[in-house]
Amino acid sequence: MRFVKPPLIRRREGSELRLGLRTLYILPTRFGLLWLATAGLLYLVGLQMRSNGSLLLSFLLLGLMLLSMHLTHDNLQGLSIKCGDPEPSFAGQTVPYPLLIQSRDPKQRLELQFRGADPLVLLRVSAGETAVDLPWQAMERGWQTPGRLHIETTAPLGLFVCWSAWEPSRQQLIYPARRAGPVAIEHQNLQSDGLEEWQDVKPHRPGERLALVDWTSLAKGRRLQSKQFVDPSEQSLMLAPAPGLNREHALEHLAHCIWQMHQRGAIYGLRLAGQTLHPLDGASHRDACLELLATAKR
Repeated sequence: MRFVKPPLIRRREGSELRLGLRTLYILPTRFGLLWLATAGLLYLVGLQMRSNGSLLLSFLLLGLMLLSMHLTHDNLQGLSIKCGDPEPSFAGQTVPYPLLIQSRDPKQRLELQFRGADPLVLLRVSAGETAVDLPWQAMERGWQTPGRLHIETTAPLGLFVCWSAWEPSRQQLIYPARRAGPVAIEHQNLQSDGLEEWQDVKPHRPGERLALVDWTSLAKGRRLQSKQFVDPSEQSLMLAPAPGLNREHALEHLAHCIWQMHQRGAIYGLRLAGQTLHPLDGASHRDACLELLATAKR
C-alpha cells in the first residue's frame, strides 16, 4: 500500500466520500511502465526489421494498456464510503473502525488502509452495501479520529494504480489503556432498610419471573428486559486515582481495575476530578466510568 500525495491533492474530510473524476488519481505501476517499455521496444524492432508481426504485437500491447487504464479507473468510479457507528475501545490496541461501502456494480480487489495500520484487502465487493471493520492504531484516550484513509485498486491487469484519500470525521471514543497498577480504594457499606433495590436492566431470559420484567420500557416499544436488583447491604468500593502517580498512568490503572471489577460483578463507584459516580454494577455503569476516564482533562 502506497501513500502517494501529489501536491494538487486536496484534503477531503467528512462522514461520506463519493469517488468520481474529481476524487480519483491514476498512474502506471512499475509493471505498467515495463509493459509500456516492451511495447515501445517491439515497435522500434518492427520499424527497423520491417516486421508486421512485431508492429501488430506492439499495437496490441498499447491497446490493452489503454483498456486497462479505463477498467482500473472504473473499478473505483461511483464507489461511496460512509462512516459507521464506531464502538468505544481501549488505547494501545488495534481498534476496528466501521465503514459502509456502497456500489452500484460489483468491484474487484480493493485495498483500504489507515496510515500506520495493516491494509484490508477486499477481493470482491458485491453490488449494494458492504460493511467492513478497518483496523487502526489508537494511541491516545479521548474522542479520536483514525486519520487519513487510503483506498486503491490495481485490478484487473495491474498495469495502473487508481487511488483516493479521505479523512473520516466521525470520532471514536477511546478509553485509557488497561494497565495493572495501584489504585486508591475506599470500602463502604451501604445503609438501607434491608430490601433489594432496582439498579439496572438486562435482556430477559426465558424462565425468569414475569415480576422482574420492565413493563414500562416494553410499553415504549423497547425490547423485553428484566430489572436487575442489588442488595444495598453489600459492601461497595469507591475508586480514585492513586496519589503520587503520573495522571495518565493513574487513569490506565483505574481502567484496568474497573474492567476487573466488572468481570467479578463487584459494586464500585468512581471519584475523579471533582466528579463522582456512585457505586453500582453492570455494563452501563462500567461504560460510564470508562467514559469519565477517557474524557478527563489532561
